[in-house]
Amino acid sequence: MTSKERAYLRSCAQSLDPVVSVGKEGLSDGVANALIQALDAHELVKVRFQSAKDEIREISEELASRTTSALVAITGFTAVFYKAKENPLERMYRV
Repeated sequence: MTSKERAYLRSCAQSLDPVVSVGKEGLSDGVANALIQALDAHELVKVRFQSAKDEIREISEELASRTTSALVAITGFTAVFYKAKENPLERMYRV
């Protein structure tokens, strides 16, 4: 992903609310499954970290790996993930 694509997706994500939360249990299968479902529905998803705030980068990279998505940005306690839909006609974001 190029820096221009990443900047475009970050700007699109500013108006979004976090859909998935990582709680005190940290990274679990439930969080990964929730993110997969959210990515299938929305393509661009914000994840809010409630705890484990010192491990945000590591958890975000692991989530991106588990969900085969791209980690767009980490801002504060929120991470943004992107996964394009397989059908180009159904895509919401032109990256």
